[in-house]
This record gives sequence, C-alpha cells and structure tokens, in this order.
Amino acid sequence: MQPRKFIFTSESVTEGHPDKICDRISDSILDEFLKNDPDARVAVEAMTTTGVVIVAGEVTSRNKLDIQEIVRNEINDIGYNKPEYGFDGNTCSVLVSLHEQSPDISIGVTSSQEREQGAGDQGLMFGFAINETPELMPLPITLAHNLSLRLSEVRKKKELDWVRPDGKSQVSVIYEDNHPKSIDTIVLSTQHSPDVSQEQLTEEIVKFVINPVCNDWITPETKVFVNPTGRFVIGGPPGDTGLTGRKIIADTYGGMGRHGGGAFSGKDPTKVDRSACYMARYISKNIVAAQLATKCEVQIAYAIGVSKPVSIMVDTFKTANVDEEKIEAKVKEVFDTSPAGIVRTLDLKRPIYKKTSAYGHFGRRDPDFKWEQTDKSDTLKTVS
Repeated sequence: MQPRKFIFTSESVTEGHPDKICDRISDSILDEFLKNDPDARVAVEAMTTTGVVIVAGEVTSRNKLDIQEIVRNEINDIGYNKPEYGFDGNTCSVLVSLHEQSPDISIGVTSSQEREQGAGDQGLMFGFAINETPELMPLPITLAHNLSLRLSEVRKKKELDWVRPDGKSQVSVIYEDNHPKSIDTIVLSTQHSPDVSQEQLTEEIVKFVINPVCNDWITPETKVFVNPTGRFVIGGPPGDTGLTGRKIIADTYGGMGRHGGGAFSGKDPTKVDRSACYMARYISKNIVAAQLATKCEVQIAYAIGVSKPVSIMVDTFKTANVDEEKIEAKVKEVFDTSPAGIVRTLDLKRPIYKKTSAYGHFGRRDPDFKWEQTDKSDTLKTVS
C-alpha cells in the first residue's frame, strides 16, 4: 500500500484582529483582578465593532478596577491609537456591565472544611501533543502562529511602516505517511496603509515575514498568496465585529486533535474550560516527551461542583509503544486532575493570561506557562 499523502491546513490571526482584541481585553481584566486577589472569580467577555467596546460578565473580587482605563490601554498598546486607523483606544466608547458570580455556581466551586473545590462547570476538555516540532506541536499551527507573530514584529519595530494591526495567516502542509514534508500553500493577509502598492506589499511581506519563518519548508512548488483580495485598508473593528472566545481552534492546535468547545480568555482557573485544557496539554506533552508515543490526545471531563473528573482518556492514535490503559493508569497516579490540583500544579492564580491571548496558548517557550513543562516525563517512562 502506498504511503498516505494529504494536506493539512491551520490558521492564525494577529493581536489586532477584532476577535483577538476582545481576547486581550478579557485576559487583561482577568490579570488585573488576580494581581491583588488571586482568588478572584472572573468570567469576562468583550465585543467590539466600529467605535465601541462592550465588556460584560461576572466578577467576584475584593478589587475595584477602572475597567475603561484597562480597555483603552490595551487597545492603544495593540496599535489602534490613531483616528486614521478607524478605531482609536483614546476615543472609542467603552460600555461595562459586570455583576457577581451566581451563588448557585459558587456553592459548587468554593472549597470548605466539608468539601473540596469542585469544577466550575460540566464539560469535556482536550489536550494534544505530537513530535513534529521541538515544542511538540503540530507544524501547521506552529508556522501559522510564527507568521502572525512576525507580522506584528515588523509593524512594531517599524521594519515595514505601512503594516497595520489586523492580519491573518494560513499554512497548508503536505504530509506523507503522517510526516510533514513541505508547505503546499501560504496565505497571508495584512491590514495596510492606503498608499502602499500591491507589488511592494507582496515583495516585502515575502522577504521580511514569510521567508524568515517558512524558508526551511518552502519548495519551488509552494504557492504563496499575499492579500489575495488586493486591498485590506479597512481592518480591525470597523471591518469586522470581534468577540471573546471566537478563535478556539487557533488558540489550541489548529484543528489537529479534537476540541471540547470551551473558550479560554477572560476565565479564572476555577473554570475547567480553561484550566483542564492546560492540564490535558501538560499530560499529553509529557507522554510524548517520555517517548511513550509520538502523538497523544488526552480528554478530561467534569461534572459541575464535583472535584474529581468523571473520565480521563488517553488516545495515542496507535503510536504508543506500551498499552494505552497502562498509560492512563499512570496518568491518574501522577497527575492531580481535580480543579484545585490543577491550579496548584500549574500555579494558575498568577496574572499571566494576557500573554496567552494571541499566538496560541500552547507551544510557547515562556516559563510562566507551566503546562508546557516536561518535568513529569521521567516519571512516566516507568510505564511498561
């Protein structure tokens, strides 16, 4: 039988994309609450469109914050700080509606002498790892994030002074026998000033953004599309309404592996939608780092108010060199997957979340992201 050949595609967006503006606002508000109140309960959503940002959600905290100031500072820092961009953090409207967490939810989430902290909601969460990159992430999403990050870098460093904050990248990788071989197609769209030509834009994006990131995977057959519509002057909120939590695939594994459906940004770590996905990534990455498998997905599921997960599953896609049930048993022995245990293990009450709001929550080389550590891999190697 001939080795299977296929193309897999993943996309990423820059921090100036409307959805990512909202993720940034939500996570920045979360961080500010956590700074002086690590036990704050926060679930904050944002929406933005032309000239306005709306912030809504539930917060229980001893902190009192100027939410409008936080929102404006983040918009300006992203780069929307001039009226000619069509959206300006200094002048846009900011509407805020926050109230306390429902006491019915708080009953199940709050720990006491009588009961351990329970999950903040029911649901299923996934983590994934694969040995395609040093970060143990899928190659397509890794390249897509690196393109988006590089696009923001050339704008902020003024290497390309015509680049504006909104942008998207997409990378299609050719696989043969389940191994990445080369890039089939790159699509990169960037918001730009009205005075740059399509020829200059294409030439400079290829030279300063695409080649530095993707050159090792580009072949003469690779197709490259830069701003394929030919014009992208109107971007950010004037071009598209943004919402918190609308880029869950770009936030995770680019479509490789499954997703439970829960978004991350704006949620404190009692929300297992976020924290259990971090733990599932931590477990998956350690399994692959321990060379028990070359590809691994972990599912964890919870009932609201209950401290122990209702299920834990390990799927290695037939790449494991030991029995998967033995790996599962070892996982349950080594990792504390209760909500409180996850928070302790990964030290999740720190104000670290703004950094996660763009360019992916996983595969990042940041010491604050303890779910990326492989410190349990030696312990897992004892499975036989």
